[in-house]
Amino acid sequence: MLLYIHVPFCRRKCRYCAFHSLEMGAASAVRDYVETLLRELALWGDRMGNVPVTSVFFGGGTPSLLPARTIGTILDRVRKAFAVQPGAEISMEGNPESLTKPGELRTLLAAGVNRLSMGVQCLDDALLHTLGRPHRAREALDAFRAVRAAGFQNVGMDLIWGLPGQTLRQWTNQLKEVVRLRPDHLSCYGLTLEPGTPLEDDCAAERLSLPPERAQAAMFLDGAEFLESQGYIHYEISNFARMGFQCRHNLGYWEGEDYLGLGPSAASTIGGLRWSNPEDHAAWTRQVDEGRVGTEAERLTPQTRVLELIMLRLRTARGLRVKAYRELTGRDFLRDHKRLVHMLHREGLLRIRDGYLRLTRNGMLVSNSILERLFEDTEALMALPADTPPQAPTGLGGASKPDRPSRDDAVDDVAAPSPSVPSASPPTPDNGHGHD
Repeated sequence: MLLYIHVPFCRRKCRYCAFHSLEMGAASAVRDYVETLLRELALWGDRMGNVPVTSVFFGGGTPSLLPARTIGTILDRVRKAFAVQPGAEISMEGNPESLTKPGELRTLLAAGVNRLSMGVQCLDDALLHTLGRPHRAREALDAFRAVRAAGFQNVGMDLIWGLPGQTLRQWTNQLKEVVRLRPDHLSCYGLTLEPGTPLEDDCAAERLSLPPERAQAAMFLDGAEFLESQGYIHYEISNFARMGFQCRHNLGYWEGEDYLGLGPSAASTIGGLRWSNPEDHAAWTRQVDEGRVGTEAERLTPQTRVLELIMLRLRTARGLRVKAYRELTGRDFLRDHKRLVHMLHREGLLRIRDGYLRLTRNGMLVSNSILERLFEDTEALMALPADTPPQAPTGLGGASKPDRPSRDDAVDDVAAPSPSVPSASPPTPDNGHGHD
């Protein structure tokens, strides 16, 4: 099982962020959060009985705002409640300005945190100001060196491309600067304009404008090509890693492993049941105190399960194993989607090898359009008997011209960490939260 712990606190809300977070306030609020979290951990430990845990992930929010000794206390309680496996990956997200104290970093390492994910986002002070980030570029570089000096051997950075006013040259130069530091992992997300955020309001009012579509597409394609040339494996649409440093926690999500989420707003999926904790801190605390967390779960429908199988597997470089589709549906994927698969293969958007379907890089660029079409066809097919022949597909917008992406078929595809899924959706990377 994977374990996700949501830490909702931030110094301030970033201008692009729509995740659940609270500005760091009185010490009593943090203390109340930690006490409730420890009770929630004990509750699940009693319910589940020493279940094996292969990965622990502190996401947020900004988990690095918690004192290192508090992270240690939480991990001690995790080990009492669950059977944390030898060599388990224990990750924590953090922002540069809160990853600079050598003593705190060494305490984190001693507590068992063995992987850090730094929310750098970009290395341009003007763009950082536009995003509302609390750090400067120099602080990010200094924090990375401090983390290495403290002894962390697995350090990643989160970056965002497609920012207002950003050029292709700025993005590629930034990647070159980052690669010189040799981080072990890079998450490179296209900017998503979330409704209701200040950044979305500025773009809607034309006070800010995003880069042209072609430039954004080139940021994805050229950036991925450059990172692979520097030894980073492009193992998921938005994620790159040196050999052996893929994020095991997120790989577990994409492979459909069970995960338990703790803390306000955290989502869980265990044994085909899915639920989410309340976002409101008081409501979450009441549920924990009354022993009601996880009691309002919904059972995933066969349709939701197969759509998530397609979505999550096709995000990865490994791809979708067609046998897994048959095991889940009783149907033949290549027979169900024969004409669409042939069209995608012909246009260089998809490859088929050793029983797996994989999107090419151009296919990843238009992944949302491909997945949307697969969802529509799969939903229709699942309402029919398993031996019903599929119907001929209509055209797939943008698929025939991957080198000339449109707004709908290219830029928006790679801007979101994951496409939407009917019903309750699974977590996006880092459980759909990510640090501010």
